[in-house]
Amino acid sequence: MNRIVYLNGAWLPENEAKVSIFDRGYVFGDAIYEVTAVVGGKLVDYAGHTARLHRSIGEVGIVCPLSPDELLAVHREIVTRNNLDEGLIYLQISRGAADRDFHFPKNPVPTLSMFTQAKKVLENPLYDTGISIITVPDIRWGRRDIKTVQLLAPSMAKMEAEKQGADDAWLYEDGFITEATSSSAHIINAQGHLITRQLSTRILHGITRLSILDIARHAGITVEERPFTVEEAKAAKEAFVTSATQFAIPVVRIDGQPVGDGKPGPVAKKLHQLYLEHHINNAI
Repeated sequence: MNRIVYLNGAWLPENEAKVSIFDRGYVFGDAIYEVTAVVGGKLVDYAGHTARLHRSIGEVGIVCPLSPDELLAVHREIVTRNNLDEGLIYLQISRGAADRDFHFPKNPVPTLSMFTQAKKVLENPLYDTGISIITVPDIRWGRRDIKTVQLLAPSMAKMEAEKQGADDAWLYEDGFITEATSSSAHIINAQGHLITRQLSTRILHGITRLSILDIARHAGITVEERPFTVEEAKAAKEAFVTSATQFAIPVVRIDGQPVGDGKPGPVAKKLHQLYLEHHINNAI
């Protein structure tokens, strides 16, 4: 690949972009990331993703070196430089390089990097087939609302799902589902209500989750923001996940057990289509 990446104000071929071995993102996982989908060369749900970025870095005390206007300009520039029509933009900002110490360095200089991934986000076959998941204990840290690069636990859960022949995993704590490894978890119960866990420090505040819930309410679907159990998920009429990289994907099996009739449900498919119609058309 010959991508052009952004690193601390410079545009570089990907093989020339270097970060210090002392960068706290590498040494401590002291970094935040965000991902924005690109469709037709435009940014999808950009305002929500940048708002969450600033919330995350504010929670850990990292200062973004770019103004909001500069950040938007860099996103648009990386799309142009890589001729990206459809795919993803990943942004990562760490506290910067400093000698190894658990204490935060004084007056740190953040490391800000961005790269693209070309990907057919609109033609994912999983929209039509759905995915199978397993459930595993949630062993992550207590501030899951902060979008850090500390992704070892979700990676381990994904690998366990792969080992068991599934596509992904839903994480549970005290018997209740928190979220998926890299997406928000939702079910549709027998009454047709959309149930998803309420916002707290237990889950990431998903931007696509927020958009889907707003779409559901406008479509006349009752939304319940509350915890639901593993057993409740298995007994649901439908289940699905939402994320910036997949939009809305139906879940058709949980721990080997079919959800509903074992096929993608009509509510999940409807919400996915409505999301595309509104948010793709309003990308910037």
